Amino acid sequence: MPLTTGKGSYGRAFEILEEMNLDGMELEFVHGVRMSEDTRNLVKKIREDKNFILTAHAPFYVNLNSREEEKVEASVRRIIETAQAAKDTGAFSITFHAAFYLGQDKEIVFNQVKTQISRIVDVIKQENINVWIRPETTGKSTQWGDLDEIVELSKEFEGYVLPCVDFSHLHARSGGEFNTKDEFSQILETIGSKIGQYALENFHGHLAGIEYTAKGERQHLNLKESDMNYVDLLKVMKTFGIKGALVCESPNIEDDAKLLKDTYLSL
Repeated sequence: MPLTTGKGSYGRAFEILEEMNLDGMELEFVHGVRMSEDTRNLVKKIREDKNFILTAHAPFYVNLNSREEEKVEASVRRIIETAQAAKDTGAFSITFHAAFYLGQDKEIVFNQVKTQISRIVDVIKQENINVWIRPETTGKSTQWGDLDEIVELSKEFEGYVLPCVDFSHLHARSGGEFNTKDEFSQILETIGSKIGQYALENFHGHLAGIEYTAKGERQHLNLKESDMNYVDLLKVMKTFGIKGALVCESPNIEDDAKLLKDTYLSL
């Protein structure tokens, strides 16, 4: 929700979006998927009436590679609950931070994540939940989820799984790379060529300013207080004809979202 919503409801949040000429929001289920049926119905009605676009972020307590089986089970459940909430509200896509390596070989972790994503996909098929399931590119080398891993996972579940590309995380994870026109083009070219054009036409990405160290992400920043080359990124996205949602995760969330939209429309 916009920061200026304060203690207001989703109804007020959507009013602010409309006042600012913004296009939608990411539903944040930080500590759990807690949303009443009445609220789900309200969000769905407003989304339909105003033609907003919605995405959803699963709770942060997710690790599909936990050594504790009950934590893996809880993680799978939280992702499925997020997908159900997305279906109920009309969101087209959900994202989550999938796993930590925990010192294990990357291939072992990939296969563990793949096994759990397969379980999730089986449920959304059975429940007719027509929502994209998207592991997010992560900001630290200790976290599973570089671009190649998520692209490969998406290829395993065609039609159900796609990347959520957090451009700021890729920039931080690499220690400052992925911040030029060529590098942004490389990201989108990789997705388009290895998964398919439909991945660029059903896009879900994140962007913010970011502070990082040699170990990766430290904290999010406002765009103009960071080195994130958002103008060239937007130019590249326009060149590639990207369709979908780019979600702002800056500390001044709605202000930078407005900055991004106005910049994009000016190009």
